[in-house]
Amino acid sequence: MQYVRIRNLREDMDMTQTDMAKVLFISQRTYSYYESGGHDIPTEILVRLADFYDVSVDYLLERTEKKAVNR
Repeated sequence: MQYVRIRNLREDMDMTQTDMAKVLFISQRTYSYYESGGHDIPTEILVRLADFYDVSVDYLLERTEKKAVNR
């Protein structure tokens, strides 16, 4: 599964894969694998991404069209 929304959100913020890798404390190569679907994204990283982008994990995983987080 490719993580298109994660790539789109990153690009919308004019960030590189290297920028996001630094935010997540992982290597750029690992982040690239996540974005391309080469590796499944661990739950901890999904939660960090959702928090960073202020969206739900379900949105990142394309389980919903709603970005908003129920708080």
